Amino acid sequence: MTKLYKFLSLALLVSGVTQAATDNPWYVGARIGGTNFDSFDGALDGRESAFERDDWGGGAFIGYNYNSWFGVEGGYTYLGQADFKQGNSGFEVQGLDLVGKFTWSATSDIDIFGKAGGYFFDVDNGVNNEDESGISGTVGVGAEYFFNEDLSARVEYQYYNQVGDNDPGESDVHFYGLSLVYHWGAQPTVAIEPAPEPVAEPAPEPEPVPVEPEVIEIEALSLALPFAFDSNALSQADIDRLKPIGDRLVEYPGLKLYVIGHTDSRGSEEYNQKLSEERAAMVASYLGTHFGVEKDRVIVQGRGETDPVAPNDSEDGRAQNRRVQVYTPGFELTES
Repeated sequence: MTKLYKFLSLALLVSGVTQAATDNPWYVGARIGGTNFDSFDGALDGRESAFERDDWGGGAFIGYNYNSWFGVEGGYTYLGQADFKQGNSGFEVQGLDLVGKFTWSATSDIDIFGKAGGYFFDVDNGVNNEDESGISGTVGVGAEYFFNEDLSARVEYQYYNQVGDNDPGESDVHFYGLSLVYHWGAQPTVAIEPAPEPVAEPAPEPEPVPVEPEVIEIEALSLALPFAFDSNALSQADIDRLKPIGDRLVEYPGLKLYVIGHTDSRGSEEYNQKLSEERAAMVASYLGTHFGVEKDRVIVQGRGETDPVAPNDSEDGRAQNRRVQVYTPGFELTES
């Protein structure tokens, strides 16, 4: 069990929260590779030299990613057979995996992952003429390369702890191999038209009246909403701060709204650009839904990490840079 704890700790270590290399939540795959049997126990204890302990293995799996760093994966795995040298029998293993998958995105194309869970095994123990079934612990690590959003390949190692029944005999099994994976199910992305720099609305032309009209200067209204690291969620405090801007948009139906998202410098440029667009879209969607603002009045833009307001070399500076700027320009209102 010491090996199991070591590999489980490694699997949890690589579960850092970053963006996955694909947004597709569902995936299926097939894998093939080599297997090795060792650490015999029970009735097989001390008999490693009586077996041919290397064979081939493989299987198929399906998985679902709940977010960018955690998913659940299950499938069938054949772990091969340790052939008994003194006869035609052997110790043959197959079964079903059910594991949690922890992912860390090393680059925009490569993920590092760890797996931990259970293996529901079925063992044909020809040495002792026993059929055995049960559950053993399993952990694994690997790397995954994405050719595109839909197709990837893995290289991985997986450890199965004491597969079999202790009375007839059990063994650790090691699998190492390659996988090909197909991904699907992402929601289509909506392109956001880049917004121009906020500019002041031209003053409306006053209609000719016998009396000199009164011109009222309406000042620009803006605020910067802070966001937590790697988040695009609005808090209740953010919603309360947005109310004055929503009220102004309702009061002046012709007024434009500019929403511009920003991030700090942590993460890749591609991920930060996407996150800034998601933050801006979240704010724009809330104002549009709760205050009835038409889409053609809202200009939404994400600028990623390219427009910081403070240095990114401290937590305080990075916190200032994780923001969404919400802006309604000033204008002149003519009253007769």
